[in-house]
Parts: sequence; structure tokens; C-alpha cells
Amino acid sequence: MIKKKERMDESILVCVYYGPNGERLIQRGCKIANMLNCPLYILTVDPKPFDELDAEKSNYIARWKQLAAQHSADAFIIKDNEQRPISKVIAEVAREKNITQIILGQTAQSRWEQIAKGSIINSLLREIPFVDLHIISVARYLKNPDRNYEKGVRAYLVKENEHYRLIFNYTKDVEYEGIFFKEFGTDFNNGIFKLMSDKKTLQVQVHENIVKDLTNVEMDTNFNVDEDFL
Repeated sequence: MIKKKERMDESILVCVYYGPNGERLIQRGCKIANMLNCPLYILTVDPKPFDELDAEKSNYIARWKQLAAQHSADAFIIKDNEQRPISKVIAEVAREKNITQIILGQTAQSRWEQIAKGSIINSLLREIPFVDLHIISVARYLKNPDRNYEKGVRAYLVKENEHYRLIFNYTKDVEYEGIFFKEFGTDFNNGIFKLMSDKKTLQVQVHENIVKDLTNVEMDTNFNVDEDFL
């Protein structure tokens, strides 16, 4: 039996795209919708027709539909074969469903791209200025079996000869901004630096404040988002 939603003056829209953060966004939306006892909608947008999506994308959609059913979402909405800017599509759905709050993941855009082209967030603020936006950023916790890393802190990388130096105050020489996870039990800044490069999230090794190169450290089996952070 579907639980009746009491707060019809509030309505939540979760916008998801392919990748590991989709489930986190849905979980966050479900928590807010449950607290407010209001309608919940989940939206994904793709420029390709649904029947042309590959197996990986189809699996994501199947999982999101499953989560929508588990959390009694009012609708899972797919906008496929969509050539309009994504902000236009989100705004259209928000108006149709009387959305009051939208949940989005952190966009993979550099600061310069946002200045030059404008971000999705800025576009949405212009399209639907009376809707609240919740931007879910890169998680500041990592989880592994030994709990070896502290809570993440904002940090930066500056170029130094053939490597990069980790610093904690922004300067004009900064090349990358991200989150630093320090190893427990060390006097030096050893650990993992998480950054965005070429629209991809990287995790690189830091040894005594130095990043030798931007080689991604694969840690899928040991490093995940800490659910306590959600």
C-alpha cells in the first residue's frame, strides 16, 4: 500500500546520471522526502533514444527504477532522445511536477569552464529561480577496512619542477583543487588527494606533501563513500 503524502506544498526532484553517485543522490532525496512526507520524483536525461543505450547505461536505469520502487517514489522519469540543454529539461519537469527542491550531483566542470560556458547550476537558477537546489559534492570521507584515513579537507596542488606540491591555502599558482585524505598516525602529509581532471575524478598518492604524477590510484575494493556522510 502506498503511503499517502501529506505535504503537497513540497516536492523533491532527484536528477541522476550514469556513475556511482546516482544511488547516493537518490538516497539523499529519499531522506529529505521522508522527513517532509512529500512527493519524490527521480529524473535522468540522455541525448540518445532509450533503445540505443548500451548495457551499462541500461543497468544503471534498471537499478534506479528498483530504488525508486523501494522508496515509493511517485515516478521515475526518463527523458531520452533529448537534444535540449539539460537545464531546460530539468526546468520543464520541475514546472510540470510543481517541484520545490532539486537534488543534483557536483558537475564535472572546471572553474574556467563554468566562467566561459556557464554552469548547469547558474542556468537552473535563471530558469527556475524559486526552486531550492541541493548540490551534493565530492564526499569528504573514505571508508576502508582499517579506517586508515582522516576526514577529508580542502587542499590544492601547485606545480613544482616535475611534480606537484600539496598546499592548504589558495594562491594564484594553484593548478588543481580537491580533497586531501591524510593517513592516520603520520607526522607528514601522506595520503590520498581526490581531484577533478578532464571531467574525471582521480585519486592520486601523496607522499610527504608531494604528488609525483597524476596517476589514478585504483581503490574500488577498499575505498568507498562512507554511508555515515549521507
